[in-house]
Amino acid sequence: MIKLFITDLDGCISMPFIPPKWKVISELKELNERSKTDTTIPPLTICTGRPMPYAEAVYQWMGMYKPFLFESGGGVYDMAENKLHWHPTFDKERERELGELKYHLRKNFIEKYPNTIPEFAKFTDSGIINQDPKVIHEMYPEINEYVGENYPNFEVHYTDVSINVISKSTNKGEGIKFLCQLLGLGLEEVAFIGDTGGDRPGLEIVGKSFAPNNAMKSAKEVSNVMDGEDADAVLEAYKKVIDYNRSL
Repeated sequence: MIKLFITDLDGCISMPFIPPKWKVISELKELNERSKTDTTIPPLTICTGRPMPYAEAVYQWMGMYKPFLFESGGGVYDMAENKLHWHPTFDKERERELGELKYHLRKNFIEKYPNTIPEFAKFTDSGIINQDPKVIHEMYPEINEYVGENYPNFEVHYTDVSINVISKSTNKGEGIKFLCQLLGLGLEEVAFIGDTGGDRPGLEIVGKSFAPNNAMKSAKEVSNVMDGEDADAVLEAYKKVIDYNRSL
């Protein structure tokens, strides 16, 4: 049985820089509320590369109640207990290397590419944002090459509007493992929906993996691809998981 349904945010629950599909969000929220009394409906939670404040806001207006992952797998916040869990592999050495990487990104990309900004409030990874996909695709190969040659403990992921440099030990796969350990769940008891290469490490290890129709090829290759896009796909996948649980 699937006991937890995890969703990415950007590209899944909502699309960057446009309003969410509130009607679909309301239906997801209603199903999640019913999970408190219906064991065939797994609780809904989040695994996102976004920083904690953004994830917490979405978490609250969707009425979630299980701990959620932010900064990929860098941190877990348990709102019910008001406890913040940092991944144990993010030590002082990783923090030092990340500081160097943040400086490199600021000097060589944020300051050189117009309308590129840092993703603020991040502790375990470094993200930069530009609303023009052409600029992201221009920056990504250079950043990926630099990180690969100089920082073997880190990896680079991208979306159409962002680039994230994260510790390999705190990618979404490792983050989902960490969350499962905290909750006492097996990976086979978890479902996850994601849309980018950054989600793939998580999609590859869970019991059921899903991708919206708008997902990148790398996510679709290891997932059950939904007919719908973004939030519609999350609702579609959630219902499939509920049907699966009820069939057991």
